[in-house]
Amino acid sequence: MGMAAPIYYTADQVRAMPDDGNRYEVVYGELLVTPAPRAWHQRLVLRLAAALETYLAGHPAAGVAFTSPADISWGSDVLVQPDVFVVAQDEARTLTWSRMRTLLLVAEVLSPSTSKGDRFLKRLRYREVGVPLYWVVDGDERSVEVWTPSDEFPRFERERLIWHPPGAREPFTLTLDQLFRSV
Repeated sequence: MGMAAPIYYTADQVRAMPDDGNRYEVVYGELLVTPAPRAWHQRLVLRLAAALETYLAGHPAAGVAFTSPADISWGSDVLVQPDVFVVAQDEARTLTWSRMRTLLLVAEVLSPSTSKGDRFLKRLRYREVGVPLYWVVDGDERSVEVWTPSDEFPRFERERLIWHPPGAREPFTLTLDQLFRSV
């Protein structure tokens, strides 16, 4: 007889998962397992990260961009791997995931296997820790849900993404035509 799987997972249990090509995350103790992303997902992650990296090179005080895989945790029952995110510069300089807790911007690119977790469970956790801006990028629909912590419903963006970090002279702007252009 086999052992029953735990109902409530911890970040330490997720860190001990096998390196089998899946992405393992835990939010509020719920295990999220996703297979390797589609090529379209990866193109969008790369384009968004590259655009943010270019912007941040001219506005270094605004933060530092990263992509998953990552180990972002706000407690024993949370370990997330945002697709693209910006961390406060002082925390990013540590180059230690456990010290990166202040996410200034998070973008999750939807895949069929991540839609529910990205739109609900992870969104609520990001709101709870005060992530100021959360983008849910839907490459199939060519739109982005824009969330702030006070929002009850998203704003749907179909033209451009704008992020104006505190202290930056001008905002980051990326047209969705650029983001969703063909390969």
